Amino acid sequence: MSVPTTRRLALAALAAAAALAAAPAALAQQAAVTLLNVSYDPTRELYAEVNAAFIKHWKAKTGQDVAVKQSHGGSGKQARSIIDGLDADVATLALAGDTDALHTHGGWIPKDWQKRLPHNSSPYTSTIVLVVRAGNPKGIKDWDDLVKPGVKVITPNPKTSGGARWNYLAAWEFAKRKYGGDAKAKEFVAKLYANVPVLDTGARGSSITFAQRNQGDVFISWENEAYLLEKEFGNKVDFVYPSLSILAEPAVTLVDRNVDKKGTRAVAQAYLEHLYTDEAQDIIGKHFYRPISAQAQAKYAKQLPKLNLFRIEDAFGGWEQAARTHFADGGSFDQIYTNK
Repeated sequence: MSVPTTRRLALAALAAAAALAAAPAALAQQAAVTLLNVSYDPTRELYAEVNAAFIKHWKAKTGQDVAVKQSHGGSGKQARSIIDGLDADVATLALAGDTDALHTHGGWIPKDWQKRLPHNSSPYTSTIVLVVRAGNPKGIKDWDDLVKPGVKVITPNPKTSGGARWNYLAAWEFAKRKYGGDAKAKEFVAKLYANVPVLDTGARGSSITFAQRNQGDVFISWENEAYLLEKEFGNKVDFVYPSLSILAEPAVTLVDRNVDKKGTRAVAQAYLEHLYTDEAQDIIGKHFYRPISAQAQAKYAKQLPKLNLFRIEDAFGGWEQAARTHFADGGSFDQIYTNK
Protein backbone atom coordinates (compact mmCIF):
# COMPACT_ATOMS: atom_id res chain seq x y z
CA MET A 1 0.00 0.00 0.00
CA SER A 2 1.41 3.40 -0.96
CA VAL A 3 2.17 6.09 1.56
CA PRO A 4 -0.45 8.49 0.14
CA THR A 5 -3.07 5.76 0.40
CA THR A 6 -2.10 4.99 3.97
CA ARG A 7 -2.27 8.67 4.77
CA ARG A 8 -5.71 9.01 3.21
CA LEU A 9 -6.99 6.05 5.24
CA ALA A 10 -5.56 7.49 8.41
CA LEU A 11 -7.18 10.83 7.75
CA ALA A 12 -10.47 9.10 7.00
CA ALA A 13 -10.25 7.19 10.25
CA LEU A 14 -9.59 10.38 12.18
CA ALA A 15 -12.55 12.06 10.50
CA ALA A 16 -14.81 9.13 11.35
CA ALA A 17 -13.66 9.18 14.97
CA ALA A 18 -14.31 12.91 15.18
CA ALA A 19 -17.78 12.42 13.71
CA LEU A 20 -18.57 9.70 16.26
CA ALA A 21 -17.32 11.89 19.09
CA ALA A 22 -19.55 14.74 17.93
CA ALA A 23 -22.60 12.51 17.43
CA PRO A 24 -23.90 12.48 21.03
CA ALA A 25 -23.91 16.28 21.20
CA ALA A 26 -25.58 16.54 17.81
CA LEU A 27 -28.18 13.94 18.72
CA ALA A 28 -28.84 15.67 22.02
CA GLN A 29 -29.41 18.94 20.20
CA GLN A 30 -31.70 17.33 17.65
CA ALA A 31 -33.69 15.26 20.14
CA ALA A 32 -35.19 18.13 22.12
CA VAL A 33 -37.96 16.95 24.43
CA THR A 34 -41.21 18.62 25.46
CA LEU A 35 -42.94 17.52 28.65
CA LEU A 36 -46.51 18.33 29.63
CA ASN A 37 -47.16 18.71 33.36
CA VAL A 38 -50.89 18.55 34.11
CA SER A 39 -51.41 20.18 37.48
CA TYR A 40 -54.06 21.82 39.63
CA ASP A 41 -55.11 25.42 39.91
CA PRO A 42 -52.78 27.25 42.33
CA THR A 43 -49.44 25.76 41.17
CA ARG A 44 -48.84 28.08 38.20
CA GLU A 45 -46.24 30.26 39.91
CA LEU A 46 -44.54 27.32 41.64
CA TYR A 47 -43.99 25.29 38.49
CA ALA A 48 -42.96 28.28 36.39
CA GLU A 49 -39.86 28.56 38.59
CA VAL A 50 -39.38 24.80 39.06
CA ASN A 51 -39.51 24.28 35.30
CA ALA A 52 -36.88 26.93 34.62
CA ALA A 53 -34.55 25.36 37.19
CA PHE A 54 -35.02 21.86 35.79
CA ILE A 55 -34.47 22.95 32.19
CA LYS A 56 -31.16 24.56 33.17
CA HIS A 57 -30.13 21.53 35.24
CA TRP A 58 -30.98 19.01 32.52
CA LYS A 59 -29.18 20.99 29.81
CA ALA A 60 -26.02 21.20 31.93
CA LYS A 61 -26.15 17.50 32.77
CA THR A 62 -27.01 16.02 29.37
CA GLY A 63 -26.69 18.74 26.75
CA GLN A 64 -30.30 18.04 25.78
CA ASP A 65 -32.87 20.80 25.37
CA VAL A 66 -36.14 20.27 27.19
CA ALA A 67 -39.28 22.38 27.38
CA VAL A 68 -41.99 21.96 30.00
CA LYS A 69 -45.55 22.97 29.21
CA GLN A 70 -48.19 23.40 31.91
CA SER A 71 -51.91 22.72 32.12
CA HIS A 72 -53.90 23.97 35.11
CA GLY A 73 -57.47 23.59 36.33
CA GLY A 74 -59.55 21.95 39.02
CA SER A 75 -57.73 18.78 40.06
CA GLY A 76 -60.63 16.39 39.43
CA LYS A 77 -61.28 17.99 36.07
CA GLN A 78 -57.59 17.70 35.17
CA ALA A 79 -57.60 13.98 36.00
CA ARG A 80 -60.60 13.51 33.73
CA SER A 81 -58.79 15.35 30.93
CA ILE A 82 -55.87 12.91 31.13
CA ILE A 83 -58.25 9.96 31.13
CA ASP A 84 -59.97 11.46 28.08
CA GLY A 85 -56.66 11.73 26.21
CA LEU A 86 -54.75 14.84 27.31
CA ASP A 87 -51.14 13.86 26.54
CA ALA A 88 -49.64 14.44 30.01
CA ASP A 89 -46.14 13.20 30.76
CA VAL A 90 -46.53 13.90 34.46
CA ALA A 91 -49.51 14.58 36.69
CA THR A 92 -49.03 16.80 39.74
CA LEU A 93 -52.59 16.88 41.04
CA ALA A 94 -54.02 18.18 44.30
CA LEU A 95 -54.77 14.86 45.90
CA ALA A 96 -53.87 11.22 45.55
CA GLY A 97 -57.53 10.32 45.04
CA ASP A 98 -57.61 12.19 41.74
CA THR A 99 -54.36 10.51 40.68
CA ASP A 100 -55.73 7.09 41.61
CA ALA A 101 -58.43 7.64 38.99
CA LEU A 102 -55.71 7.47 36.32
CA HIS A 103 -55.19 3.84 37.29
CA THR A 104 -58.83 2.97 37.79
CA HIS A 105 -60.00 4.46 34.49
CA GLY A 106 -57.77 3.17 31.76
CA GLY A 107 -54.64 1.94 33.51
CA TRP A 108 -52.64 5.07 32.70
CA ILE A 109 -50.46 4.43 35.76
CA PRO A 110 -49.83 1.33 37.92
CA LYS A 111 -51.81 0.77 41.09
CA ASP A 112 -48.72 1.20 43.28
CA TRP A 113 -47.72 4.51 41.65
CA GLN A 114 -47.40 6.24 45.01
CA LYS A 115 -44.55 3.95 46.08
CA ARG A 116 -42.24 5.07 43.27
CA LEU A 117 -40.98 8.30 44.86
CA PRO A 118 -40.16 9.32 48.46
CA HIS A 119 -42.81 10.41 50.96
CA ASN A 120 -45.58 8.59 49.06
CA SER A 121 -44.69 10.62 45.97
CA SER A 122 -45.50 13.90 47.75
CA PRO A 123 -42.53 16.30 47.42
CA TYR A 124 -44.40 18.99 49.35
CA THR A 125 -47.46 19.40 51.56
CA SER A 126 -49.91 22.20 52.30
CA THR A 127 -52.99 22.89 54.38
CA ILE A 128 -56.24 24.85 54.37
CA VAL A 129 -56.68 28.31 55.92
CA LEU A 130 -59.34 31.04 56.03
CA VAL A 131 -58.81 34.26 54.05
CA VAL A 132 -60.85 37.22 55.25
CA ARG A 133 -61.32 40.88 54.36
CA ALA A 134 -58.78 43.35 55.78
CA GLY A 135 -59.38 43.92 59.45
CA ASN A 136 -61.54 40.79 59.61
CA PRO A 137 -64.83 42.72 59.90
CA LYS A 138 -66.89 39.53 60.39
CA GLY A 139 -64.62 38.36 63.23
CA ILE A 140 -63.76 35.04 61.58
CA LYS A 141 -61.56 32.99 63.91
CA ASP A 142 -62.47 29.36 63.25
CA TRP A 143 -64.64 27.00 61.23
CA ASP A 144 -67.75 27.55 63.33
CA ASP A 145 -67.80 31.23 62.34
CA LEU A 146 -68.46 30.16 58.74
CA VAL A 147 -71.97 28.93 59.51
CA LYS A 148 -73.17 32.14 61.14
CA PRO A 149 -76.06 33.97 59.46
CA GLY A 150 -74.92 36.64 57.04
CA VAL A 151 -71.42 35.20 56.47
CA LYS A 152 -70.80 34.53 52.77
CA VAL A 153 -68.26 31.76 52.14
CA ILE A 154 -66.26 31.29 48.94
CA THR A 155 -65.05 27.77 48.16
CA PRO A 156 -64.85 25.80 44.89
CA ASN A 157 -66.89 22.79 43.85
CA PRO A 158 -65.65 19.51 45.39
CA LYS A 159 -66.98 17.62 42.36
CA THR A 160 -64.29 19.28 40.20
CA SER A 161 -61.68 20.75 42.55
CA GLY A 162 -59.17 18.86 44.67
CA GLY A 163 -58.66 21.87 46.91
CA ALA A 164 -62.39 21.99 47.54
CA ARG A 165 -62.28 18.40 48.78
CA TRP A 166 -59.58 19.24 51.28
CA ASN A 167 -61.75 22.22 52.39
CA TYR A 168 -64.83 20.06 52.77
CA LEU A 169 -63.11 17.34 54.77
CA ALA A 170 -61.32 19.83 57.03
CA ALA A 171 -64.65 21.44 57.94
CA TRP A 172 -66.29 18.03 58.41
CA GLU A 173 -63.61 16.74 60.79
CA PHE A 174 -63.64 19.97 62.81
CA ALA A 175 -67.39 19.64 63.33
CA LYS A 176 -67.20 15.92 64.01
CA ARG A 177 -64.72 16.50 66.81
CA LYS A 178 -66.40 19.58 68.25
CA TYR A 179 -70.05 18.55 68.05
CA GLY A 180 -69.75 14.76 68.14
CA GLY A 181 -70.23 12.33 65.27
CA ASP A 182 -70.83 12.31 61.54
CA ALA A 183 -74.49 13.30 61.77
CA LYS A 184 -73.59 16.55 63.53
CA ALA A 185 -70.75 17.09 61.06
CA LYS A 186 -73.14 16.71 58.15
CA GLU A 187 -75.51 19.27 59.67
CA PHE A 188 -72.60 21.66 60.14
CA VAL A 189 -71.28 21.30 56.60
CA ALA A 190 -74.80 21.72 55.22
CA LYS A 191 -75.07 25.04 57.06
CA LEU A 192 -71.66 26.06 55.72
CA TYR A 193 -72.64 25.36 52.10
CA ALA A 194 -75.91 27.19 52.62
CA ASN A 195 -73.66 30.25 53.03
CA VAL A 196 -71.81 29.61 49.73
CA PRO A 197 -73.19 31.88 46.98
CA VAL A 198 -71.21 30.41 44.07
CA LEU A 199 -69.15 27.28 43.37
CA ASP A 200 -66.22 27.84 40.99
CA THR A 201 -64.69 24.81 39.29
CA GLY A 202 -61.24 25.33 40.80
CA ALA A 203 -59.34 27.01 43.63
CA ARG A 204 -57.86 29.78 41.47
CA GLY A 205 -61.34 30.64 40.19
CA SER A 206 -62.57 31.01 43.77
CA SER A 207 -59.52 33.10 44.59
CA ILE A 208 -60.45 35.48 41.75
CA THR A 209 -64.09 35.53 42.88
CA PHE A 210 -63.04 36.57 46.38
CA ALA A 211 -60.11 38.92 45.75
CA GLN A 212 -60.88 40.49 42.38
CA ARG A 213 -64.66 40.30 42.18
CA ASN A 214 -65.02 41.11 45.90
CA GLN A 215 -67.61 38.43 46.58
CA GLY A 216 -67.87 36.80 49.97
CA ASP A 217 -66.62 37.47 53.49
CA VAL A 218 -64.26 34.50 53.81
CA PHE A 219 -62.44 32.31 51.31
CA ILE A 220 -61.49 28.75 52.28
CA SER A 221 -58.06 28.58 50.70
CA TRP A 222 -54.88 26.66 50.17
CA GLU A 223 -52.22 28.11 52.48
CA ASN A 224 -49.96 29.03 49.56
CA GLU A 225 -52.82 30.77 47.75
CA ALA A 226 -53.55 32.78 50.88
CA TYR A 227 -49.96 34.03 50.92
CA LEU A 228 -50.17 34.96 47.24
CA LEU A 229 -53.35 36.94 47.89
CA GLU A 230 -51.70 38.67 50.83
CA LYS A 231 -48.75 39.65 48.61
CA GLU A 232 -50.98 40.95 45.81
CA PHE A 233 -53.88 42.40 47.82
CA GLY A 234 -52.15 43.05 51.13
CA ASN A 235 -54.28 46.05 51.98
CA LYS A 236 -57.51 44.18 51.23
CA VAL A 237 -57.14 40.72 52.78
CA ASP A 238 -55.85 38.92 55.86
CA PHE A 239 -55.86 35.24 56.68
CA VAL A 240 -56.23 33.20 59.83
CA TYR A 241 -55.27 29.66 60.76
CA PRO A 242 -58.22 27.65 62.13
CA SER A 243 -57.81 25.61 65.30
CA LEU A 244 -57.77 22.38 63.28
CA SER A 245 -56.99 21.77 59.64
CA ILE A 246 -55.99 18.98 57.30
CA LEU A 247 -52.54 17.91 56.14
CA ALA A 248 -52.82 18.17 52.37
CA GLU A 249 -50.37 15.90 50.53
CA PRO A 250 -50.42 16.59 46.78
CA ALA A 251 -48.70 13.71 44.99
CA VAL A 252 -46.88 13.46 41.66
CA THR A 253 -46.51 10.69 39.08
CA LEU A 254 -45.42 9.77 35.61
CA VAL A 255 -48.30 9.03 33.25
CA ASP A 256 -46.82 5.72 32.14
CA ARG A 257 -48.86 5.06 29.04
CA ASN A 258 -48.02 8.48 27.65
CA VAL A 259 -44.30 8.60 28.45
CA ASP A 260 -43.78 5.13 26.97
CA LYS A 261 -45.65 6.10 23.82
CA LYS A 262 -43.73 9.37 23.48
CA GLY A 263 -40.33 8.05 24.60
CA THR A 264 -40.07 10.64 27.38
CA ARG A 265 -39.88 8.38 30.44
CA ALA A 266 -36.26 9.17 31.35
CA VAL A 267 -36.70 12.94 31.19
CA ALA A 268 -40.08 12.87 32.93
CA GLN A 269 -38.68 10.70 35.74
CA ALA A 270 -35.76 13.10 36.17
CA TYR A 271 -38.21 16.00 36.28
CA LEU A 272 -40.13 14.47 39.18
CA GLU A 273 -36.95 13.46 41.01
CA HIS A 274 -35.74 17.06 40.68
CA LEU A 275 -38.64 18.13 42.92
CA TYR A 276 -36.82 16.44 45.81
CA THR A 277 -33.50 18.27 45.28
CA ASP A 278 -32.30 21.06 47.57
CA GLU A 279 -32.82 23.58 44.78
CA ALA A 280 -36.44 22.62 44.15
CA GLN A 281 -37.26 22.25 47.84
CA ASP A 282 -36.09 25.83 48.36
CA ILE A 283 -38.32 26.98 45.47
CA ILE A 284 -41.23 25.07 47.04
CA GLY A 285 -40.79 26.90 50.36
CA LYS A 286 -40.36 30.22 48.56
CA HIS A 287 -43.79 29.72 46.98
CA PHE A 288 -45.40 28.97 50.38
CA TYR A 289 -45.77 25.22 49.97
CA ARG A 290 -44.43 23.13 52.82
CA PRO A 291 -41.19 21.41 51.75
CA ILE A 292 -40.28 17.95 53.03
CA SER A 293 -36.52 18.49 53.37
CA ALA A 294 -35.32 19.43 56.85
CA GLN A 295 -33.09 22.17 55.45
CA ALA A 296 -35.93 23.93 53.62
CA GLN A 297 -38.33 23.40 56.50
CA ALA A 298 -35.91 25.17 58.83
CA LYS A 299 -35.43 28.05 56.39
CA TYR A 300 -39.17 28.66 55.98
CA ALA A 301 -40.31 27.75 59.51
CA LYS A 302 -41.33 31.31 60.36
CA GLN A 303 -43.73 31.72 57.44
CA LEU A 304 -44.98 28.11 57.66
CA PRO A 305 -45.63 27.54 61.38
CA LYS A 306 -46.40 24.21 62.98
CA LEU A 307 -50.16 23.61 63.11
CA ASN A 308 -52.73 21.22 64.51
CA LEU A 309 -53.25 19.07 61.41
CA PHE A 310 -54.88 15.68 60.86
CA ARG A 311 -54.24 13.19 58.06
CA ILE A 312 -56.99 11.93 55.80
CA GLU A 313 -55.99 8.31 56.45
CA ASP A 314 -56.60 8.76 60.17
CA ALA A 315 -59.90 10.66 59.92
CA PHE A 316 -61.51 9.22 56.79
CA GLY A 317 -59.70 5.97 56.01
CA GLY A 318 -57.92 7.37 52.95
CA TRP A 319 -59.02 8.97 49.71
CA GLU A 320 -60.85 6.01 48.25
CA GLN A 321 -63.20 5.77 51.20
CA ALA A 322 -63.55 9.56 51.54
CA ALA A 323 -64.43 9.92 47.86
CA ARG A 324 -67.00 7.14 48.01
CA THR A 325 -68.67 8.54 51.13
CA HIS A 326 -68.59 12.24 50.35
CA PHE A 327 -67.95 13.02 46.68
CA ALA A 328 -69.31 10.16 44.60
CA ASP A 329 -72.72 10.57 43.00
CA GLY A 330 -75.26 10.43 45.81
CA GLY A 331 -72.60 11.02 48.48
CA SER A 332 -72.83 13.47 51.35
CA PHE A 333 -72.02 16.52 49.20
CA ASP A 334 -74.79 15.71 46.72
CA GLN A 335 -77.19 15.14 49.60
CA ILE A 336 -76.25 18.49 51.14
CA TYR A 337 -76.10 20.60 48.02
CA THR A 338 -79.20 19.30 46.23
CA ASN A 339 -81.11 20.19 49.39
CA LYS A 340 -79.58 23.66 49.60
